[in-house]
Amino acid sequence: MKRQDFYYELPEELIAQDPLEDRQSSRLLVLDKESGVISHRIFREVTEYLREGDCLVINDTKVIPARLIGSREGTNAKIEILLLKRRENNIWETLVKPGKKAKVGTRIHFGEGLLTGEVIGIVEEGNRLIRFTYDGIFEEILDRLGQMPLPPYITHQLEDKNRYQTVYAVNTGSAAAPTAGLHFTPELLKKIEEKGVAVARVTLHVGLGTFRPVKVDEITDHHMHSEFFRIDEEAAGKINHAKDTGGRVICVGTTSCRTIESAADENGRLKACSGWTEIFIYPGYSFKVLDCLITNFHLPESTLIMLVSALAGRENVLRAYEEAVREKYRFFSFGDAMYIG
Repeated sequence: MKRQDFYYELPEELIAQDPLEDRQSSRLLVLDKESGVISHRIFREVTEYLREGDCLVINDTKVIPARLIGSREGTNAKIEILLLKRRENNIWETLVKPGKKAKVGTRIHFGEGLLTGEVIGIVEEGNRLIRFTYDGIFEEILDRLGQMPLPPYITHQLEDKNRYQTVYAVNTGSAAAPTAGLHFTPELLKKIEEKGVAVARVTLHVGLGTFRPVKVDEITDHHMHSEFFRIDEEAAGKINHAKDTGGRVICVGTTSCRTIESAADENGRLKACSGWTEIFIYPGYSFKVLDCLITNFHLPESTLIMLVSALAGRENVLRAYEEAVREKYRFFSFGDAMYIG
């Protein structure tokens, strides 16, 4: 299967640059994965597609303000650092621009010396290992100095950091938001639970590999980035109960989907667990747990549009995307949503 099989034309003006004021007022394209029938709704109406006994799975990861702008010791040269994953205590794997200015031993100062980083190693894909030194609590310093690591296709400044967080974000660790969850409000979640739908919280810390394009022609040659996930007993119990009693499991976002599909055994059962996943879902994959998916519109030729195509069929998905372009839906992180059921 070729990367080009997942290409579609997208006018640049349809890439959403800012979040809507009311999270749940996004548009919702509904795709029937069996028939390919498409309908158009508003996101708050997603409740009409959920039934008593279903289980809605959400990813409660919290984005860290992972983008730091500093200066190289001995010069005023600006250096930008993106925190990717914590390796141990104060050592982080990072993406550095410009990388050629970040040799091993380079020291970088942030916030007039509030935070100092030293490059101590270079790992795969040129990422740098940086050891940070500071007085106080790292997370509090990061909150003061860091910026939200918005995707490269968003060029506007984000006025309110919380708009790149879901309303249920609690477990800090992501370099990017699980954006399908940005459409939910506390009121909408309450309405869903009052309908008799269980809400299961899982955690997957989203890495920047989410935005990396597939560069190989044959998609099976693509190497997926690894991401940390955790499922507790309560979430596993809710998901298993829905499957046992004839309910459906509806994932909010590809990250929730990848979490439960990674953790399930061959019978589709879940238990409390944590670990790293590199699962790559593309057409031909047989879903073990997931029945339906709430998701945003994804980049052409990305692993995420491949995942969606595994669920609903490539032809159905590309036809739905073409209709979304015609109907001028808003695309990507701050854009509109799909319900695939």
